[in-house]
Amino acid sequence: MEYIRLGRTGLSVSRTSFGALPIQRIPEAESTALLRTAYEAGVNFYDTANAYTDSEYKMGRALGDVRSHIIIATKTAPAALDVMQQHLEQSLKMLQTDYIDIYQLHCAPKVYRPGEEDGIYDWMLQKKKEGVIRHISITAHRITVAEEALESGLYDTLQYPFSVLASPRERQLVQRAKELDVGFIAMKAMAGGLIRHPEVTFAFLRQYPQVVPIYGVQRMAELQQWLSLEQNPPLWNEEMQRLAEEEKASLGGDFCRSCGYCMPCPMGIEIPNAARMSLLMTRSPYKPYITAEWQAKMQKIKDCINCRRCVAHCPYSLDTPRLLRDQLQWYQDFCQKHQSELG
Repeated sequence: MEYIRLGRTGLSVSRTSFGALPIQRIPEAESTALLRTAYEAGVNFYDTANAYTDSEYKMGRALGDVRSHIIIATKTAPAALDVMQQHLEQSLKMLQTDYIDIYQLHCAPKVYRPGEEDGIYDWMLQKKKEGVIRHISITAHRITVAEEALESGLYDTLQYPFSVLASPRERQLVQRAKELDVGFIAMKAMAGGLIRHPEVTFAFLRQYPQVVPIYGVQRMAELQQWLSLEQNPPLWNEEMQRLAEEEKASLGGDFCRSCGYCMPCPMGIEIPNAARMSLLMTRSPYKPYITAEWQAKMQKIKDCINCRRCVAHCPYSLDTPRLLRDQLQWYQDFCQKHQSELG
């Protein structure tokens, strides 16, 4: 396993790191096996969040006995200070620890600063003085927030979506983080599961020696895939670049990354999957998505009242209602052509 310095935190973290959002979807026995296998392979950096239901609990149960040998990043949403205090206490309890290495403001809508009326950054500073958190950090989905956070000098790390789909502006963001010695944690390296070639993702990110990707892992095969690539790193060559261009062309720019910040939908539409159904069904086996259950879920799109709450919350400025309607039409056409296979 290769380790790198995470910016001015000075922390030495595994260059292949563990994104623990997906473990909330699997039984504890499976999550424990994943986390211990990763640890034994040399992975020492684990990212979770208070919002990820039982992810912190599972991590604490699996890795509590090796706490001093790992680096934990978790998150709290900017909120009233009593709520943030409650989240911090819950995180400490669930993770079976008395300190958090990297405490992140989760999907921050703005850059929080000392002396502001909401008191959020001052509260983080106080917790750092108390030794409960060691580094104040931020996660963002909007590049304007990410850029401002870097330039503020207030945050030791930045977590931001970064993959082969990155724009020139986003690549410059990574370079600027390096110049400012801010640790850069790459989320959504596989664009929410839509990139088909993990080796392309891996090779692309290896061009940026200061970037630490947190690969979301739900299955042992996924973990072994990343560990195998770590042992035999592919080069960013012409073939990899060709495959990357194919990925970009097939996805286009107007697609859902499944970040989930549009949820909950007041009409009960499962937006993160429904809004990218054609991509899911053409990039993986489609039969799981044509069951009676999924047909009913897709029909819920017809209940959309165009309130546009999803649009207001989308960090990628998507016209989500239009995207949903387009996906429903595609889905209905697909099901019509596959009548004999419908569940």
